[in-house]
Amino acid sequence: MTLTTSYEHCRRLNARHGRSFYLATLLLPAWKRRHVHALYGFARHVDDIVDTSDDVAGRAEALDEVTRRLGTCLAGEPVHDPVLPAFAHTVRSFGVERADIDAFLGSMRTDLTVTRYETYDDLLLYMEGSAAAIGLMMLPVLETVPGAERAAREPARELGRAFQLTNFLRDVAEDLARGRVYLPRADLDAFGVSEADLAGGCTRGMRELVAFEAGRARDHYRRALAGVDLLAPSSRPCISAAYELYGGILDRIAAAGHDVLTARARVPRRRRATIFARHLLAASAAGRAERRPSSRTA
Repeated sequence: MTLTTSYEHCRRLNARHGRSFYLATLLLPAWKRRHVHALYGFARHVDDIVDTSDDVAGRAEALDEVTRRLGTCLAGEPVHDPVLPAFAHTVRSFGVERADIDAFLGSMRTDLTVTRYETYDDLLLYMEGSAAAIGLMMLPVLETVPGAERAAREPARELGRAFQLTNFLRDVAEDLARGRVYLPRADLDAFGVSEADLAGGCTRGMRELVAFEAGRARDHYRRALAGVDLLAPSSRPCISAAYELYGGILDRIAAAGHDVLTARARVPRRRRATIFARHLLAASAAGRAERRPSSRTA
């Protein structure tokens, strides 16, 4: 598989499975966009491996194999894989830290055997690899303003957590069908919600539980917001739009009375288009400014 074909495969994965995020990526300069697609494509590829069947041993073997091929690819050797050539090229091009990749792979390995979380701290530990690490991998591609690399790390991690917790709330029924519950058991107990309730109609306790967890997600969004201005100007419209699109899912959940079992919360197409259009002018101006040669001389 050629590098160009691999990047295109990642773009298609993003377009098919991450529609809100894909829409936001269209606000990035084209040269950044393909690298963000490569990071998304890798995350999706590995996530699909751990979700494909009930055969834990088979999934573990497949995860071992993709990890082995990744090492080969990062060493500059060719591999037969639709995603890894683009991902490895992005990792090498931007110095994405291997520790963040390993943290992500570690959380995906957890999904093979862990299906419940006792406390929110336990869930946060899982999200450290599955979500916060993704935010950190994105950061070198998005770029920061000079000198802000360290300060931007924690907001990037917080945004990853916010996005994933939003997805957990939206996908309660879907995750349960896969045998997983990401709502902490301690929280279910506190609101008098049983796992049987997750498979039935939305009880009052369930609505209160979802509202409580949505408040946690909004706290992560608030802590992430300061990081937007630390990004390079050409990346801010994309992340601002993603922030609004994912936050809009929480708004839809609230509008449904925090019922996440009857229907999947979706941001209406018109609202998505409005958010995109609002940031398009800033994205175009920032992209042009980056391409403009500096008039200063040495």
